[in-house]
Amino acid sequence: MPGANARALEKAQSLPADMLILDLEDAVAPDAKDAARDRVCAAAASGGYGGREVVVRINGLDTGWGHADLPAVARCGADAILLPKVESADQVRHLEALMADCGAPDDMAVMCMIETPMGVLHAEEIAASSPRLSCLVMGTSDLAKDLQARHVPGRAPLLPALGLALLAARAHRLAILDGVSLDLGDDAAHEAACRQGRDLGFDGKTLIHPKQIAAANRAFAPDDGEIAWSRRIIAAHGEAEAAGAGVVLVDGKLIEALHVEEAHRTVALAEAIERLAA
Repeated sequence: MPGANARALEKAQSLPADMLILDLEDAVAPDAKDAARDRVCAAAASGGYGGREVVVRINGLDTGWGHADLPAVARCGADAILLPKVESADQVRHLEALMADCGAPDDMAVMCMIETPMGVLHAEEIAASSPRLSCLVMGTSDLAKDLQARHVPGRAPLLPALGLALLAARAHRLAILDGVSLDLGDDAAHEAACRQGRDLGFDGKTLIHPKQIAAANRAFAPDDGEIAWSRRIIAAHGEAEAAGAGVVLVDGKLIEALHVEEAHRTVALAEAIERLAA
């Protein structure tokens, strides 16, 4: 959500999104940076976003704007700070130290944009950099530009980078979000990108317009069939364990502990979505 747009910040209070990124960086013109910072911090402090996770993307710390953003954002009540164009673990540790100096609460998380070739190559060290780090966020638009790659159906030019970032996130038990779909006029392409992101293993997708939310929610939320199957697996495996068996067949499919772990995750995700929608 553009930090300089008061109407967008207000509208965000009713959007069916899990997370709201209130942006002070790319979506804000240079002459609007100061006003946007004040507006975003007031919005984050308002408590008007319910159960949605509120994240503020600050300007880079290599800019004067970023250093002005941090003291205000650190104490505004947001759940996390999103740092753009992260290329090294040192950048994250520098942010972490500045947050402590600014009085950021201990439970304020850090999220990192992975949007350059150097960021992708250093994704593993970035993912291991800080206990505050909770999520990697793919910046596929900037990444495609730096790679001199074309935006094509299936996103083949980006798949190596997406895979490396996914490996880094999963190795360090972090969440990871797929990048945006830029063409607001091509709903089919957006839906396909959402499904692809879910198939690859992403936890969700960043979006640039409210009209894109429904497709992302459909793609990343478990459907009724997945939820029912997961509950059957959990129940059948529990009965097998009680009988002293380590594996069980459900509809002819061999079910082991790894399938039960994924089933529990699916059910927990469905229950979390229900709570947010309530």
